[in-house]
Amino acid sequence: MALPRTHQASFTPGEIEFIAGDEKIMIIPKVKMPKMKFISGDIGPFQPPLPIEVNIWLSLILKKNNKCSIICPDWLTVENLKERHEEEEKEKEFSILPFHYMELAQMLLETAEDDIPNAEQIRTILKDLRETRQAKSRMGVKILDDTWLGMNNLSIMEINDIRPFFSRAYHEMSKLNHAETTTREEDTQQSTQDY
Repeated sequence: MALPRTHQASFTPGEIEFIAGDEKIMIIPKVKMPKMKFISGDIGPFQPPLPIEVNIWLSLILKKNNKCSIICPDWLTVENLKERHEEEEKEKEFSILPFHYMELAQMLLETAEDDIPNAEQIRTILKDLRETRQAKSRMGVKILDDTWLGMNNLSIMEINDIRPFFSRAYHEMSKLNHAETTTREEDTQQSTQDY
């Protein structure tokens, strides 16, 4: 699929989800398995009911095959997400969330909904949180200049969403600033030559 030129410098959501798959999560194996060897290193052995940390991609495969239960991350609880949403509405800065929170939440809610307490409520809070954060990032346009943009604690998906617009805006503002500087310098040179 050909992407518009403005989005070619950005990642696709699938690529971002793939990258997020390397994040770690705790699982409780349901079956005993020996150590698994991967290019990135060994994982295991798996001894039920002892928790073990694995990559998200592996946890999702094991979950789909009914070989583990996923331990819900601390940040993916109703209480924590409500606190983050309240912070978003009150504070100027973005609240601190995992860099891949959107992709991780999507993957976990899609595959391991039964391991996530209050999954439907969490979906609703995540939707509200995302809308609040999007509105806040749009407010960043008002303070945009051609030297820098300070928005801390954005996730990769949020950065990816605004990248095409901000890249074009920065480029245009730089051209305008350069033209203004050149005009001022020419005016200054002209006025000194007149004397």
